[in-house]
Amino acid sequence: MPVLSLKRVTDGESKVNSGHINSLSLLFWKGEPRTKENPPVRTPDSAASRVSEVDRRLLTALRRCGDGPHVARTARALSWSGEHAALWLAAGVAGASVDRRRRRAWLRATALVGAAHVASMGVKRVVRRPRPRLPGARPLVNTAGRHSFPSSHAASSAAAAVAFGALLPGPFRLFGPFPPLAAGMCAARLVVGVHYPSDVAAGAMLGAATARMGRAWSLRGGGLDG
Repeated sequence: MPVLSLKRVTDGESKVNSGHINSLSLLFWKGEPRTKENPPVRTPDSAASRVSEVDRRLLTALRRCGDGPHVARTARALSWSGEHAALWLAAGVAGASVDRRRRRAWLRATALVGAAHVASMGVKRVVRRPRPRLPGARPLVNTAGRHSFPSSHAASSAAAAVAFGALLPGPFRLFGPFPPLAAGMCAARLVVGVHYPSDVAAGAMLGAATARMGRAWSLRGGGLDG
């Protein structure tokens, strides 16, 4: 029941301040005091609001990095090269052309990258999260679509890092060219201001999961030594 008035006791007398809620009303939550025994109720909406606020603050900080001309140029170049997974598809075809002994494995890994990209587009059509709009900070690139979650750039990049990395020998699987390039691609989408950090994280997880699930298939009959 809402608090309509507060009572103040002075010298045994009770005075009612009707229509006025003073600072003591802050101690009440839906008519009940906020104590250790009765903490405020945490609703899913309030938790989502806090996550959204953190998301926006991180994006704002990263978008400011794009104010520098050199950073902006690099971020734009990475973003453009990753449109529709173009950079990664080209890398897969190049790998198949150079490494003929494992040509089939490279082509299958490339197919996994394409599958991750298509899967991310399907999720976007379901979730339909709008692109971020930051006050006073325009995006540094145009986007192919209106929806933000998950990041297709991140999905294809993570899939490429996992699928192509499996075709590299030894330490190059982790420290070769694909993981740092994929990380740079993901960061670029934040710097240009077209994705929230949660979009990129979700896209990367989707892409990595797609590549991991298809790993055995991509390596089958590829002439690999293990």
